[in-house]
Amino acid sequence: MSEGGAASDKPDDGTQRGDTGPSDTGGVIPTDSSSSPLVDRYADLTDTFVHGVEMAAATVFALLFAIGVVDLALQIVAAARTGAITDPLVVIGFIDTGLLLLIIVEVYQTVLAYVRESDTRRIVRLVIYTGVIAMVRKAIIFRTGEYATEVQALTAATAYTLIILGLVGLLFVEQVYGDRLLARG
Repeated sequence: MSEGGAASDKPDDGTQRGDTGPSDTGGVIPTDSSSSPLVDRYADLTDTFVHGVEMAAATVFALLFAIGVVDLALQIVAAARTGAITDPLVVIGFIDTGLLLLIIVEVYQTVLAYVRESDTRRIVRLVIYTGVIAMVRKAIIFRTGEYATEVQALTAATAYTLIILGLVGLLFVEQVYGDRLLARG
């Protein structure tokens, strides 16, 4: 009991209410009626496994980024040697590759945020940034000649525009109102 006569949230034995601690029988009191030491050990094991897989994914994305940067540098050098670097389509190809590399970085950052168990808001922001970069990439490499009809090209262009505007709107709302929404919650 606390000084006011009400029960305290922290028992005298130093554990939090609901924590496992000593019992009259010398055993462990489970925090949940469905929990058992075996279930807890299995959950810890799978959590460790998932964490390891997340780290492996982060490593793969880091390697992909490094390989992509080297490849882009080699492409630029080769285009400069042949004179193709003055071709606008070649330059757009470089930009496309560069934006793809930025997408890889954003995915890497998202995986790291999961591994580090960052707050959900940061993870959502990273996902939105990745979406914006991906859609801008699509807009930059957009070619009407890739579509069978002008209507299909216009439909695709409209869809890209709406998605980009929606993602930018989400970023705006998150940056302007995010702190206010968290304060209310």
